[in-house]
Amino acid sequence: MPIKEKIENLYRLYIELSFGKEPVLHEIAMAEIPEMVYNSNAIENSTLTLEDTEKILLENIVPKQANTREVYEAKNLARITEYLLQNTTVELSTSLILDLHKMLLTNIDDNIAGRYRTGKEWVRVGNHLGANPLFVNDLMSELLTKYNTDDGIFFLEKIAFFHAEFESIHPFCDGNGRIGRVLINQQLMKFGYPPIIVQNKGKFREYYPLFVSYPTTMNYDGFTALFALLLQESLHKRLTILACPKIVPLAMWAVKNAVKGNIAANKAKRQSIPAFRLREKWMIAENYRTHMDAFAFFHGN
Repeated sequence: MPIKEKIENLYRLYIELSFGKEPVLHEIAMAEIPEMVYNSNAIENSTLTLEDTEKILLENIVPKQANTREVYEAKNLARITEYLLQNTTVELSTSLILDLHKMLLTNIDDNIAGRYRTGKEWVRVGNHLGANPLFVNDLMSELLTKYNTDDGIFFLEKIAFFHAEFESIHPFCDGNGRIGRVLINQQLMKFGYPPIIVQNKGKFREYYPLFVSYPTTMNYDGFTALFALLLQESLHKRLTILACPKIVPLAMWAVKNAVKGNIAANKAKRQSIPAFRLREKWMIAENYRTHMDAFAFFHGN
């Protein structure tokens, strides 16, 4: 089944099962905030672990080894994520992007918070040089115009193109990666879909290489494919919570169903089974049956 059709089928079922359960869906997303924050910050080489992040956000306990900047990065990113979860219909605009960036860098670097690069503020990530700061404002305006007016392509392709271009421009002096990933979820939720988590684990194989190839190819299909997998995972998670009596580790499910562990893990990564990650561990409905279409499984529950 083509990915587009698979996502559309899952989305229809998601809408059907979630009718009247909006508070539950909000709680699921709120519970994901520490994992979202941890992964996005870890992609940018934060030293905070998931456990550290949970202590900071859920218990207001700062680990002894944590530095002040990383604590603010965690708290600020959580604040942004919660704001977007509470404002899912907000329009993507320059003012929104700048407001989110200001929130991100508050108490970290107020001199560059909430504004694009200007003057001599060049940035480099590895061997990639961000756009000339003299043209950043115009480039971002053009990107936003294209995104908000181009309605002829699949929504994930729109989001993938925007993310590739945004990170290529690198409009800020700092915080580009975090804001870019925040905007993916702002866009998804505006379309009525749940947020996704771009995982830190595997970033060198699945995420970073896409940025390396994009400037010379202008091909963003890799981002579309990655976001499609992560969105299926997010939908599978919510469908499982809404429809299934018990959720178990994938390894346990594999043993019970006589499936080799590596085969089960590969199926989860490809989303050919309705597995999802919780605290970096693959989980699945205990009563999911092997060789059964996930859409049919949830539809029958």
